[in-house]
Amino acid sequence: MNTEELIQSVRKARQASSQLALLSGRERNGMLQSFHDELMKQKKRLLEANARDLQKAGDYGLSEAMVERLTLSEKRIEEIAEGAAQLIQLPDPCGRTLKRWTLPNGLDIIRTSVPFGVIAMIYESRPNVTADAAALCLKSGNACVLRGGKEAHFTNEAMTDILHEVLRGAGVEEAAVTSILDPDRSLVHTLLTLRGLVDLVIPRGGAGLIRSVVETSTVPVIETGSGVCHTYVDKDADLAKALPVIVNAKTQRPSVCNAMETLLIHQQIAPECIASVFPALRAKGVEIRGDERVRALDPSVLPAVQEDWSTEYGALILSVSIVDSLEDAISHIRKYSTGHSECIMSENKETIRKFMNSIDAACVYANASTRFTDGFEFGFGAEIGISTQKLHVRGPVGLEPLVTYKYKIFGNGQIRE
Repeated sequence: MNTEELIQSVRKARQASSQLALLSGRERNGMLQSFHDELMKQKKRLLEANARDLQKAGDYGLSEAMVERLTLSEKRIEEIAEGAAQLIQLPDPCGRTLKRWTLPNGLDIIRTSVPFGVIAMIYESRPNVTADAAALCLKSGNACVLRGGKEAHFTNEAMTDILHEVLRGAGVEEAAVTSILDPDRSLVHTLLTLRGLVDLVIPRGGAGLIRSVVETSTVPVIETGSGVCHTYVDKDADLAKALPVIVNAKTQRPSVCNAMETLLIHQQIAPECIASVFPALRAKGVEIRGDERVRALDPSVLPAVQEDWSTEYGALILSVSIVDSLEDAISHIRKYSTGHSECIMSENKETIRKFMNSIDAACVYANASTRFTDGFEFGFGAEIGISTQKLHVRGPVGLEPLVTYKYKIFGNGQIRE
């Protein structure tokens, strides 16, 4: 694909977005139901395509975390299909009357929700994003232009083919879901500068990819940042409650952005906490890196270096520090947090209140795993990413942030004096 072919593809997506915007909520839900059904029917096809991608993973030098994100299983395909089914049950985000009022001159003003138009997704290694992004865009009446990484080429191709079958069955132009499968990076630069054809860009991947998109794009961007997520075990924590939360936050799926990367422990509870938590983490294969105070209690811990506190490992590696107080824990998190998800384990309501109000992150937890930062878990159906910025959306990006609004003004011949 050359530059002109890309521009023509995006123009077709723009045309298709006008068609989608005119569909009823029932028609868009019908496409989602068909997508769900086809995913369940075509699991074998997707797994075969995914196996081809996994065979080439070594050629691309993918990390263990990237391979884990790339890998599909029957269960993951079923979860993707369930995400599409959940979206059907959610209210239609389009065409809602957000506010209505009448001016003294008789003008009737209605603020109503409308699709953005064309949303571009730039992402790495995650074929589930192809499905989730397309489903969310279809539900919200947007066309989407998808640029996945070359490492998921065959899986993305198969997923796109299934989506095109669904669109054809509904009489909708295939360009409503456009995948750029050509690995030429110059095409991404062109896509990011198609202001007027593309309305919104959402990058999803590592810090380097996100930074590149933010710095290059002339189109508005929703920044889905990396996750250096912390769990702080307070002196008033219930260790029996904290243990499974800590293990889950680190090991349930370590490659994702809402996994815990740093554990902070109050000095009053440190010996007991370490004696309980470290064996459980090591039983799950976690490599523990600690500061001098941690290593004084457990000399087998590897020494943590400065870089560890700001690293999103995406693997079974955990950095651990002992802090003197709640204030020290808050100070550490403020310094190294990426604004994604932070957690406190405590039974002290006042301590929890202070932590919640002091931490500036998209999601702040008390006594629960950071792994819940997820659109599916929040009841949003699928998600298009986790936003760590503050405009115009923060946290899991579900349906509501994918629509904007316009004013409809009804008059009876009024003129302005």
